[in-house]
Amino acid sequence: MKGENAKDLTALLTDLSKEEYCYLTTTGRVSGKPHEIEIWFGVLDGKLYLLSGGGADSDWVKNLMKNPKVKVRIAKHKFIGHARALKDVKEDAPVRKLLDGKYQGWREGRRLSKWARTALAVEIELDSR
Repeated sequence: MKGENAKDLTALLTDLSKEEYCYLTTTGRVSGKPHEIEIWFGVLDGKLYLLSGGGADSDWVKNLMKNPKVKVRIAKHKFIGHARALKDVKEDAPVRKLLDGKYQGWREGRRLSKWARTALAVEIELDSR
């Protein structure tokens, strides 16, 4: 059953990947209160990806580093997941291309935008239940 749920989630995320924004809710690392941001996103292999232009200094990144459990809303769909910063170039290279292509017009053979080259890549694995 879990495999079927994962397939359904992947299909739904593929459909939702055309949306412009997602809404990410982290838990405040000091306050413990929920903090929601609107942010660009991409979907790859059934996972959600974000780029933090402020790197590890962004409040939302600091929050998820302390507590990786997050909530995500895309259109009318709500999800719970776990976030992690990607630190391996092999892992984050496709993410940078994906998001730069979606939002900055990057195409194969062109140089990535400064944002895509320097931002911190974050992966969110969503709960498929």
